Amino acid sequence: MSVMQASPAAREKIAHPAASALDLATIMRTVGDPLRLDIVRLLADDVPRPCSEVSAAMGLPVSTCSYHLRLLREAGVTRTRAAGTERWMSVRQEDLDARFPGLLGALDREPGSVPGTSVEV
Repeated sequence: MSVMQASPAAREKIAHPAASALDLATIMRTVGDPLRLDIVRLLADDVPRPCSEVSAAMGLPVSTCSYHLRLLREAGVTRTRAAGTERWMSVRQEDLDARFPGLLGALDREPGSVPGTSVEV
């Protein structure tokens, strides 16, 4: 009996929710964690980063960072692309802007700031 193995492309496939399935309550619950919100802010510049770089920037063990990145991906906030043994993360800006206009801008602001002004509340 032969053992069938998945092709490399099939093993590299990472599931993401469809843009039409993104749920605001799930996203807000996920980014409600201060650490995950900081990760979103780090990735908001639209530059894909490997997990190791996100981990180093956040000062977290890779396993902890990977856990938080998985939650962000499952909520539909980030996209993960496999490249060999690395995983590259980016924010799903187009999908989020189409589904929830202004959400990323609101998440990227520091707490208490008023958009379009230098006023702090």
